[in-house]
Amino acid sequence: MTQEFEFTEELTELRTMVREFCAEVSPQSVVRETMTTESGFDPALWRRLATELGVLGLAVPQSFGGEGAGLVYQAVVVEELGAALVCGPVVGTVCLAMPALTALADDTIRADYLPALVNGDRIATLAAPTAGGRFSADHVAVSATRGENGWTLSGHLAQVPDATSADLLLVAAGTETGVALFAVDGDAEGVARTSLSTLDLTRRQADVTLDGAPARLLAGEDECAAACERALLVASALLATEQVGGGQRMLDETVAHVRDRLQFGQPVGAFQAVKHRCADMLVALEQARSAAYHAVWALEDGTDDPRLAVSLAQAVASESYRWISTSAIQLHGGLGFTWEGSPHLYFKRATTDALILGSAAEHIDHVAERTVDLAPTGS
Repeated sequence: MTQEFEFTEELTELRTMVREFCAEVSPQSVVRETMTTESGFDPALWRRLATELGVLGLAVPQSFGGEGAGLVYQAVVVEELGAALVCGPVVGTVCLAMPALTALADDTIRADYLPALVNGDRIATLAAPTAGGRFSADHVAVSATRGENGWTLSGHLAQVPDATSADLLLVAAGTETGVALFAVDGDAEGVARTSLSTLDLTRRQADVTLDGAPARLLAGEDECAAACERALLVASALLATEQVGGGQRMLDETVAHVRDRLQFGQPVGAFQAVKHRCADMLVALEQARSAAYHAVWALEDGTDDPRLAVSLAQAVASESYRWISTSAIQLHGGLGFTWEGSPHLYFKRATTDALILGSAAEHIDHVAERTVDLAPTGS
C-alpha cells in the first residue's frame, strides 16, 4: 500500500507563512470592509499573494510560471485562505481556471494564459455546466459559431463564480460536432455581466450573457470534457480543504469564547454539555481534514479512485463545516446571532460552499455509484 503524504516541515512553514500574512493584511475588519465594495476583493492584496508569497500557482508546472510543488501545497494555502475568509477569486482562478488550463495539451495555449494568472495580473474563471459537481455536456447553454473572423459565442451563463471581476472567461460551448472549450475576454464586445446578490458577501457570483462575443478555441470536442472534469475534481478537493480551514477557525474561536465567557461565576466551557459539543466539533473537523487531504492526495498520486475520494471529501467536509459553524453560533450565545460576531460570516460561507460544486447529498450519491452500485454480486 502506498503511504500518503505527511505534513512535512516545509508544508508547516508554508502554512505558517500564509496564516501570518492573512492575519496581517486581511484581518476580519478588512474582510468586512472589502466584502461590501463593488468588486468584492482587493486586487492589490491578490497580487501580493502572487508576487510576495508566490502561492497562487503552486500546482502549476514551472514551465508555465508556477512552482510545480503540487496540489498538496496548493491545498494548504487554500485552507489558510478559507480560515481567514480572504476575499478574492480563489474558486474561479485557483480552483477552476488554473487546473482547466493546466490539463490542456497545447503548450502554446498554456503559456499564453497561465503565467498571468500565477502572477496575479489576470483573474479568470471557468463557466462549465455541472450536475452534482460533475461536468454535464447536456446542460451547455452557450453556442459557438465559426465565421470568417474566427469563433463567436452566444448564450447565457448563470451563477458563475468570480465572474464579476474576471477578465478571462473559460467557457464550454456547443459546436456542430460537440462541446468545446473557449477563452473569452471579460471586457470583450458582446459580453454582459450582472452581479448577483449572494448569501456570502465574501464570494461573488455573476450571470454572464454572451451575444456574438469573440472567442479563442482552447480545446476541441475530444479534449474539452476531460479538461473540465479534471478542473471540477481539483476544485472540489481544494474547496474541501477550504471548508476545513473555516471549520478550524470556528472551532478555535468557539473554544476561546467559552473559555473566557463567564456564566454563573465560571467559564461557559466548564459546563459538561458545552465540553461535549466542542469535542464533537473537533471530531467532525478531523474527519473532514482526513477526507479532504486524502482527495488531494488521490488526485496527485493517482493510486486511488480520485472521483470516489473527491465526492467523499465534499460530502464529509460540507456537512462538517455547516455543523461546526452552526454549533459556533449556538455556543457564542447572543453574540453568535449578531452582525458584529464572526460566526455568521463562516456559516454563510459554509452554506454556499456546500452548494457551489454539488451538494453533500449529490456527492453521497456519487459515492454510492462507485461503491455499492458497482460492488460485485454477493459482496
